[in-house]
Amino acid sequence: MSKSLQAIRGMNDILPEQTPLWRYLEGTVARLLDNYGYKQIRMPIVEFTELFKRSIGEVTDIVEKEMYTFEDRNGDSLTLRPEGTAACVRAVLEHGLTGAGQPQKLWYIGPMFRHERPQKGRYRQFHQIGLEVFNIDGPDIDAELIVLTWRLWGLLGIRDAVKLELNSLGTSESRGRYKVALVEYLSAHLDKLDEDSQRRLKTNPLRVLDTKNADTQAVLVNAPKMADYLDDESRIHFEGLKARLDAAGIPFVINTKLVRGLDYYSKTVFEWVTDKLGAQGTVCAGGRYDGLVEQMGGKPTTGVGFAMGIERLILLLETLEQVPEEISRQVDVYLCAFGEAAELAALALSEKVRDQLPNLRLQVNAGAGSFKSQFKKADKSGALYALILGDDELAQQVIGFKPLRGQGEQQNIAFDALAAHLATCVVQG
Repeated sequence: MSKSLQAIRGMNDILPEQTPLWRYLEGTVARLLDNYGYKQIRMPIVEFTELFKRSIGEVTDIVEKEMYTFEDRNGDSLTLRPEGTAACVRAVLEHGLTGAGQPQKLWYIGPMFRHERPQKGRYRQFHQIGLEVFNIDGPDIDAELIVLTWRLWGLLGIRDAVKLELNSLGTSESRGRYKVALVEYLSAHLDKLDEDSQRRLKTNPLRVLDTKNADTQAVLVNAPKMADYLDDESRIHFEGLKARLDAAGIPFVINTKLVRGLDYYSKTVFEWVTDKLGAQGTVCAGGRYDGLVEQMGGKPTTGVGFAMGIERLILLLETLEQVPEEISRQVDVYLCAFGEAAELAALALSEKVRDQLPNLRLQVNAGAGSFKSQFKKADKSGALYALILGDDELAQQVIGFKPLRGQGEQQNIAFDALAAHLATCVVQG
């Protein structure tokens, strides 16, 4: 017997009962970013593999272990994008969006792909909302990115469940000096490091700092601190960021082990973390990458950005029971019609109501059916009210109006008064 067709492990369908929450989250973010002056950009899902090797770094876990890479029919090596910043920088360079030092404030949304071990909150196809800002080099724009996420957490009702962690990685030169000191220290305690940290010590020593291994974490307690190796420019930038966050009343903690998993970061790095989701605690993360555009072939251009995981934010909203009640209801009013003449009148009447109330979610019964079966559909739809149109109502040019979720008797409403009545009960109620 042939095997039944299934989705690829770690790549999930988002079912109709789930999409209202996704649309709510995406719409809330889009409106917020419009208010802050960010413009949306949409990049391809597939890019040349070289793009990610040059930007993310060949010795990162993403490039070494996690990318979905394949050859196309022309023999080109292509990769499903594992993150959005590199693709956005490529688009900015290709289309000259930052020419003559022009600032750009961009955002994007879409799926990313990494071949990881699937678990709750971590999937092989996952979705991100990302922001990228170019040609603004002061700490004020770093602060703006954090401030707008703080406002988003307020809109979503999750501020009390997230914590902001900050660090500064300095410039590539100061980071190089710190790496030398860190490697010297860790090499003296090599036998106490876990196997993965021993490997990273040779390839990407900063990644040892965010190890989850308890023994290695104990070694890191007395390790050199990044802050002691910061250059003056990075230190001033970081102090400016902290001052702005203090002025905005946004609480934060300094995490000297925060390094992020990508090679291109410099100066500011930050994460919004939660303890409500178990191991998958990071819901939004980013930082500054002032050298990335030049590294990818462009002129020196400052950059800063972040990405937030949609799946994790959805999970957090559900865990905290912060899903607005109204978004789970996809129908406001369900119109039941009985008989050919009533069905024709219902179609015409419903379109007139939609003209007057474009935001009303009005579903007209399709497929005919008895009074009992149509009312069963009306109830199952989650509608607040049912409209009833049969031969008797049609003769009187009225329609029955029946509450489905609360108190109230059925009443008849004249055709020409229906939209006004619904506006009072549904749109404004």
